[in-house]
Amino acid sequence: MARLATMTTDAVIVRPDDMRYDGLVRGNNFRFAGRPDEIRVAATTAQVAAAVGEAARSGRRIAVRSGGHCFENLTANPDVRILLDVSPMDAVGYDRDRRAFFVEPGATLGEVYRALFTGWGVTIPAGGCPEVGAGGHFAGGGYGALSRRHGSVVDHLYGVEVVVAGRDGRARTVVATREPGDPNRDLWWAHTGGGGGNFGVVTRYWLRSPGATGADPSTLLPASPARMSQRVLIWTWEAMTEAALTGLMRAFGTWHERHSAPDDPATALYGILEASYRSGGTIMLVAQIDADVPGAHDMVEDFLTEVTAGMPAPVADIPATMPWLHRMTWPGSGEPGDVLTRRYKLKAAYLRRSLTDAQLATVHRYLCDESGRSGGGVLLIGYGGRVGDVAPEATAIAQRQAVMKAVYQSVWADEREDAVNLDWVRRLYRDVYAETGGVPVEDGSYINYADADLADPAWNTSGVSAQELYYGDNYPRLRRIKARWDPRGLFRHALSIEAV
Repeated sequence: MARLATMTTDAVIVRPDDMRYDGLVRGNNFRFAGRPDEIRVAATTAQVAAAVGEAARSGRRIAVRSGGHCFENLTANPDVRILLDVSPMDAVGYDRDRRAFFVEPGATLGEVYRALFTGWGVTIPAGGCPEVGAGGHFAGGGYGALSRRHGSVVDHLYGVEVVVAGRDGRARTVVATREPGDPNRDLWWAHTGGGGGNFGVVTRYWLRSPGATGADPSTLLPASPARMSQRVLIWTWEAMTEAALTGLMRAFGTWHERHSAPDDPATALYGILEASYRSGGTIMLVAQIDADVPGAHDMVEDFLTEVTAGMPAPVADIPATMPWLHRMTWPGSGEPGDVLTRRYKLKAAYLRRSLTDAQLATVHRYLCDESGRSGGGVLLIGYGGRVGDVAPEATAIAQRQAVMKAVYQSVWADEREDAVNLDWVRRLYRDVYAETGGVPVEDGSYINYADADLADPAWNTSGVSAQELYYGDNYPRLRRIKARWDPRGLFRHALSIEAV
């Protein structure tokens, strides 16, 4: 498809009567498939601009998709009439004039990691799902296994190229950088965590670490690890009491409270704790680290010893050391479900401290009740470290003091199971945050794990808007930027930033 698109001056246009339509219209979450008038498959910035201009002139709603991993129907909404697919725009390279690496939005994270590693031995602290598109991941403030050590991916974002639409409906291409004198700097800032689909269509990102000097590309982004060391501990539910599970989750949180200062050596370690639904599920603790960090083995041992104190012996203890690139580019890594099981609902929260005893008891109750399904579960994911070395107002990511992220999820295959799975995960989330109106008011949520329920008064009774939960004190500034760069409100969805 990329080759076909680049051979023509116009984007490939696929309409409902085209045999390619059904294959292109659906994203990663099979719960959602819109019926747009057309899918425009764009391979160049000019083709993107033509699509944006057409949408503005015709008054048709447009949505942009890179990797298709939106957790809600933000790109598959029935009101979307033009679906702009930028997946052919997948180049990754080095821009000598800007002394920065460029990444086009259709490049997947796996492709980005491979190109940066192969060409220059560098990397970025982005996500662990190699099939996710860079377009949405970057703009939403993506994170991953290296973020405790190197910050969010947007902490290394130097600039963006964005197609925007003016009040007159004309599309134009704007370059915005973090340079203090750049008149478009606010547009760069908006893409450091302000989410995709809010201001325009990003057609290129540039990446260079702050403070990086010189013209040697191999020094302008973090050096890539050569090897990853990983330990995976697994427990079955047969040996898991409520005290054991809540104790494990509490200890995981407490460890992150103690070891998430930016200068703590343990920021090299990335931990994940996943507790799956009791029926057919397990409890899994994962520790990952750059195998060549001094003291890496001892850090992992100390982490596991502290977090698992008082736990029964796991049924499996799986150590492994592998090439870093192998893990970060392995197809399907970190994906919810598989090629058949692609219906899911995720709800998220930032955490500045461990869940309370009452919240942990709620989690345990839902993991063991009779109303859920085997694909349900809760994840605690390590965060903090160098993420907290950046002021909340320096980028659009407001939650710089968070030390973990929490994910509440259900994954299933059969459309007939939609209602029971959605009901279970929604009630779980509501009851965990019952004291604050069913949502995480104190710490907020993560826009890349989009959750339309946060904008639904049936599930959010806090009086705090979804946008405030996502963007905190940065939301007023994002609203002003929205008014400047998208005055017609062309780019909108259920969770979009509202103009002033």
